[in-house]
Amino acid sequence: MKVASFKPALLGSVLALSYALYAQPASAKVSDEEAAKLGTTLTCLGAEKAGSKDGQIPPFGGQWKGVPPGVDYKGPGSPFPNPYADEKPTIVVTAQNMDQYAEHLSEGLKALLKKYPDSMKVPVYKSHRDFGYPDWFCENAKQNALNSELANNGEGINATTGTVPFPIPKSGLELYWNMNNPWGPWTMNKTVDQAVVYSNGNVVWGRSQMSCLSPRTDPKKRVSTVGGINSLCYVETQLPERDRGTAIIATDYFNYETQPRDAYQYSPGTRRVRQLPSFGFDMPQGPGGFRTVDDDQLFNGSPERYDWKIVGKRELYVPYNNYIINAPTSKYDDLLKTKGVPNPDYMRYELHRVWVLEAKLKQGYRHQYAKRIIYIDEDTWAPLMADEYDNHQQLWRVAMVDWINTFHDGKIMPAAQLYHDLQSGAYLVDAVFGQQRKAPVVDQGDMTAADFTPDALRRKGQ
Repeated sequence: MKVASFKPALLGSVLALSYALYAQPASAKVSDEEAAKLGTTLTCLGAEKAGSKDGQIPPFGGQWKGVPPGVDYKGPGSPFPNPYADEKPTIVVTAQNMDQYAEHLSEGLKALLKKYPDSMKVPVYKSHRDFGYPDWFCENAKQNALNSELANNGEGINATTGTVPFPIPKSGLELYWNMNNPWGPWTMNKTVDQAVVYSNGNVVWGRSQMSCLSPRTDPKKRVSTVGGINSLCYVETQLPERDRGTAIIATDYFNYETQPRDAYQYSPGTRRVRQLPSFGFDMPQGPGGFRTVDDDQLFNGSPERYDWKIVGKRELYVPYNNYIINAPTSKYDDLLKTKGVPNPDYMRYELHRVWVLEAKLKQGYRHQYAKRIIYIDEDTWAPLMADEYDNHQQLWRVAMVDWINTFHDGKIMPAAQLYHDLQSGAYLVDAVFGQQRKAPVVDQGDMTAADFTPDALRRKGQ
């Protein structure tokens, strides 16, 4: 907080108030008048329905809830066609013209453009707000606006599953819970590739097979979050070879204080399953350790180590509708050939309104990142970009998630996760699947919580 020319007594009062607002979760319940905005001036999830004043951001449409007209999607496991395949960039931001577009650039994008002037570009396409949501999903969102509450100092929530918990957020912790509960698939099975590209051009590969179950998005079970499971995941390493067969299961609940993340690991060398009592936070993960466990989808897990603050809203160029990166014609060799950043020909950015969420490390806690600025889509509550600062308050890493629509009731999923290390000059491309035999399969199958227990993990290993 920057303060100028305050008297000492007044300064103390202002700082005390600032700390109180920063540290204390506000009540989430909104008035009937505010809730009435949902579906009128606001979308049912709380985004502004109107477009931007200059017309670059369109009004919310929400007309597509399944496969868009004219799109030939052949079903689960087949590639996701690009509904906007005929479009070309309207502008391309470079290091040479970035000052002209500075108001729409995050600090992370500016840093990448400056550090890699020959390879980093921001191709900006026409903005779209075409995908909508089921009626019951919207009905539940309004009920949550009226009734949802934070619990245990914000480490838990009392809400109804099946929708966003706080469509009209009043505090940083409420916004945190929204971004950790975007409208994604109930079940997902996928094999994804990872690659670290070092500053000298060397590439180190990784590959994982993943199965996840998210009871919170099961339309048949809209229940209280209290005591409930948020998500269950199984992740098995296939590459690198030295780690092949290593597998982890993790269960996340809706209250990290009363029910912390429960994780176990199977080691093929010992054929044993052991509990991972502190799996999460800043444990390095993936090839080269260029992201942390809680970097997955820009933030996951307990909020306990940070103070959370809503900074406001901005109109920014953000990764959006990027079906290009996993298109059947896209090749990893082309994606990874550029220095410092993935090939910008495989990127797609659009201008959208985003919430700006700031996380500052609490006194007495440790983490690799002393501060994180996360940019969250107003239409889906999905985190799109993050600027991550080291303990010297220097911008260290710039992370992004390319979300796409799965054509299943408007549900979204990551098409790629990108992590740029400004200090080393390396970058990680994570969770891509374009050269796999099968694309992710969503909302198919009959997985249950029993498939994510230590015994089930042991049986899979054997």
